[in-house]
Amino acid sequence: MATLDRLRVYPVKALDGIDVESSAFTSGGTLVHDREFALYDNEGAVINGKRTAAVHTLRTSFEPDSYTLTVETPDGARRRFDLDAESDRRDAASWFGEYFGLDVTIERDRSLGYVDRRSMGPSVISTATIETVADWFGDLSVESVRRRLRANVEIGGVDPFWEDRFVGADAPAFEVDGVRFEGVTPCGRCIVPARDPDSGEETPDFREQFARKRRETFPDWADETAFDHYYTLMTITRVPEANREGTLRVGGSVDTVDRGQGSD
Repeated sequence: MATLDRLRVYPVKALDGIDVESSAFTSGGTLVHDREFALYDNEGAVINGKRTAAVHTLRTSFEPDSYTLTVETPDGARRRFDLDAESDRRDAASWFGEYFGLDVTIERDRSLGYVDRRSMGPSVISTATIETVADWFGDLSVESVRRRLRANVEIGGVDPFWEDRFVGADAPAFEVDGVRFEGVTPCGRCIVPARDPDSGEETPDFREQFARKRRETFPDWADETAFDHYYTLMTITRVPEANREGTLRVGGSVDTVDRGQGSD
């Protein structure tokens, strides 16, 4: 039986995610608190893992009720900031600026978050997919792969690459306790999955081995024409506006439905 096994949001873009037991949606169709904050330099460029491996050396936690961000550096030093307070956001920006050697501001977007694909919603992957990728690299744990891929919604009780079926011509949709998800595009990956999520050290030949194994194991029931290349994993979805009043809960049942059924 397919179930929603994990929900993970990333309150500050590029920093660590947090697991939540339930989540509502923003008006833009993303999960509440997902990439709600982002770090920018003085030229308006985002600071993320694509830009610098230094983001991986920070450990962060976030308390949704209080908006408290705790940051720990590699030497064990800790700082806490209330990101709901403008004064603390300025203090946090100054602290991150010193750490990255840049002039930093912290921006906030409650309605959509700073997701890469601004017209889309949560990213979806199956637990079996994560486990399969870990098997491709014998020294990587399942949790390491999970942190490298940075998905929002994780589905259990299904086959590896289950999420691939929701993109391409005539693809179905799926529902989690009645909340509808429509696949929009496979997620082409960047440098981030190739790096150790704690140290930022790059795994040798990660992209090449990943693409080779992806080609070898590509499911025959997926629409290969929907994929530009094999360094692609995870599906980016859209939650129709009519479904954004719903709430996701870990343990919710997952059902595949026809794409034309109930779409707004």
